[in-house]
Amino acid sequence: MESIVVIIAIAIGVGLLGTALGFFGRQAILMGTVRSTQREAEKALLETAAKQKELLVEAKEKAVLLRTEAEAELRERRQEQQRLERRLTQKEENLERKLESLEQKERNLAQKEKETQQLHQQMEGLKTQQLEKLEAISGMSSAEAKGILMHNIEEESQLDIARRLREMEARLKEEGDQIARDILSQAIQRLATDVVGETTVTVVPIPSDDMKGRLIGREGRNIRALEAATGVDLIIDDTPESVILSSFDSVRREIARVALNKLILDGRIHPARIEEMVGKARTEVEATIKAEGEDAAYKSGVHGLHPELIKLLGRLKYRTSYGQNVLMHSIEVAHISGMLAAELKANVKIAKAAGLLHDLGKAVDHEVEGPHAAIGADLVQRFGRSPEIVKAIAGHHGEAGPNSVEGFIVAAADAISGGRPGARRESLDHYVKRLEALESVANSFAGVEKSYAIQAGREVRIMVKPEQVDDLSAMRLARDIVKKIEETMEYPGQIKVTVIRETRAVEIAK
Repeated sequence: MESIVVIIAIAIGVGLLGTALGFFGRQAILMGTVRSTQREAEKALLETAAKQKELLVEAKEKAVLLRTEAEAELRERRQEQQRLERRLTQKEENLERKLESLEQKERNLAQKEKETQQLHQQMEGLKTQQLEKLEAISGMSSAEAKGILMHNIEEESQLDIARRLREMEARLKEEGDQIARDILSQAIQRLATDVVGETTVTVVPIPSDDMKGRLIGREGRNIRALEAATGVDLIIDDTPESVILSSFDSVRREIARVALNKLILDGRIHPARIEEMVGKARTEVEATIKAEGEDAAYKSGVHGLHPELIKLLGRLKYRTSYGQNVLMHSIEVAHISGMLAAELKANVKIAKAAGLLHDLGKAVDHEVEGPHAAIGADLVQRFGRSPEIVKAIAGHHGEAGPNSVEGFIVAAADAISGGRPGARRESLDHYVKRLEALESVANSFAGVEKSYAIQAGREVRIMVKPEQVDDLSAMRLARDIVKKIEETMEYPGQIKVTVIRETRAVEIAK
């Protein structure tokens, strides 16, 4: 029992000893850790203090640098301010000197103005004295002298104005003629067309004179049937191997010519056959008219025409005016109108269309009363063309009053086409009468000695009496003669009026 107690006591002692040793061991370890932590903390404090010193040194250096820069900038600003102050001071001094100079000039000007006024007063006094002396010497007042002077000046001015007007008129006429020649030459030289002359009769060749009898028929029935079916006069005379068809209507004459050729080729000539051939010929001619109208519109570059206008245009192939084929004339006028419109910056389409259709009234002028220009304008308006084209057609002969630019172009192109040498022909009697009328118009004016119509009536030269007509009166006389010719005569193209004034000094040596 005691041994157990001893063992227990020993065990308790050993446990207490172990516990004590553990406690003191932990205390020793803890104390070592604390000392180690203290040493590290002291080291960290030393490092922090060193860094603070370094930062403090850097901050002081930066502060010194910034202060140095600020002081340098402040010095520069002070220097700049001092320079500006010096410049302002100099400007103020310059302005003061200029003000003093201006004030001096004003004083000088005032003094000169005062002296000028005094001189002006003196001159007015002298002028008054001289005027009184002049009035006393001349025996007239200043108003009378002024009136005489003004009258002389007016006479001299009128002569000078007339001379200048004559020079300007001559220069403008020369420039206008040159421009017109350039435009017309550029337009005409780009167009070359054939001239076709036709009359109111057509000669149809026949193979033999025996055919004449067959065409006449028994008791003239064949010729009567042909004339009744075509409306054309068939003239059979002694002319060998030919028959003449006569009619004012060229379309009827063409139908008769085609039908007659068919009958001659067929050989069977009797009234029933004549009516059949005339019907076929009429169909062929109508087809030809349509084709010719379409071809004319295509050649002229005018599109969108109404079919009826195409037919009327094709009928112009068988229409002549002064021996000139109207369809070819219309095509030519369309081309010239387009070229002139292009040169003058006008509407080319309107000019071409009006030029092509300007003589359309001649296709029906034997059926409708009135001038062909008005008839053609009415037809074109009826079939829906523009008012500008209608106006140009109606006024291309000056019958419809003021016209448009395109209307004047068409009128000029019509005159160019009809006035070309060889384009038209007229009877000898009408030609002679026109020349006589032209000379009589010129001879009707006072001061005209003689007049001569030359160049087929396209120019009239007038000799005047020099003692009655001076140079200025000669210019007025030429204008008056031109105006009277335009009012009283009808003529193709244009007429040039030349007034010649010649002064001769004749002496005889003995």
